[in-house]
Amino acid sequence: MIKITKIAVIGAVLDNPKECQSQFNDIVSSYKKIVKGRMGIPFDTEGVSVISIIVSGSLDEINSLTGKLGNIKGVNIKTSFSKKNIEK
Repeated sequence: MIKITKIAVIGAVLDNPKECQSQFNDIVSSYKKIVKGRMGIPFDTEGVSVISIIVSGSLDEINSLTGKLGNIKGVNIKTSFSKKNIEK
């Protein structure tokens, strides 16, 4: 069976990281199978963190991750997908 994989970048802004970062990290860790890279920049004086996560997985897996992250209070999510389908 051929599996279609997508590559995407998930952009996240944590408006109050002290309150939501632990839950955010727990969810991302539970998707470590599709996470290929992650970069976080803390804006300490502003009380905000900006995180980018590079993922490679099925559309369902990526949408599940972004949905869970987007449901965390104080987390804003945007996802950009490659138009290319990768067959595995």
